[in-house]
Amino acid sequence: MSTVIDRDAEQANQREQWEGGANIGHVVQPGELDLSHDVILYLDDITVSFDGFRALNKLSLAIDAGELRCIIGPNGAGKTTMMDVITGKTRPDEGKAFFGQTLDLTRMSEPEIAHAGIGRKFQKPTVFEQHTVFENLELAMKADKRVRRSLFARLTAEEGDRIAAVLERIRLAGAADRSAGLLSHGQKQWLEIGMLLMQEPKLLLLDEPVAGMTDDETERTAELFVSLAGEHSLVVVEHDMAFVEALGGKVTVLHEGSVLAEGDLAAVQNDQRVIEVYLGR
Repeated sequence: MSTVIDRDAEQANQREQWEGGANIGHVVQPGELDLSHDVILYLDDITVSFDGFRALNKLSLAIDAGELRCIIGPNGAGKTTMMDVITGKTRPDEGKAFFGQTLDLTRMSEPEIAHAGIGRKFQKPTVFEQHTVFENLELAMKADKRVRRSLFARLTAEEGDRIAAVLERIRLAGAADRSAGLLSHGQKQWLEIGMLLMQEPKLLLLDEPVAGMTDDETERTAELFVSLAGEHSLVVVEHDMAFVEALGGKVTVLHEGSVLAEGDLAAVQNDQRVIEVYLGR
């Protein structure tokens, strides 16, 4: 039976776990993300105001390690601002934001957050159109980007294998030598996702990834995201309900900067508050 989660009880439990984190026995090694509570992202009472307007209003949210979560809601609900806070582009006025158990995102710069393992894809694909698909993935690879390294280094066999694996995963192996500018819109979206994967992210933030795609491309994108879940955590902001349904899993509805409802898609679609503010009758 579909149910909407009791958010007050869930948030209280999450807050208790976080505040008690210092007492756990897990020892975190340098560069390791502490997932001892199986939660990769934790937002607690995040508030952001712009000229008196509250874009986020005590927003609390937790994403499990390996989870594929969809975020929906009307325009102005706070979806983009939420992602700006997670990536360090916007600093919250109040609240906490943690990546894993110990990394305080509010104290980290945008490059530090990206290096820690959070990748973000905007709605419009950004690729190097004059370069081939293969070269785009090579340029995106998580490696030493200093001039000497970039000029003189050659791909190792392991790096070549990584690129080949990503090409297969994003279904562009047959287009590896094609200029990115010649790809279809959907293929450019897949290439940018592949470029993010080359950075070895632990958490992917994806903003309306299927906007402008054909039905076939949308279906393939859903298959790709489902295949990535578990190995990565994904937060997908989307308006296409058919796509959200294809992804499955938990859905969070934002409204006026806070969580309105949360549960599986059937539950939130039948929530009277969600119908009134977003889905309509």
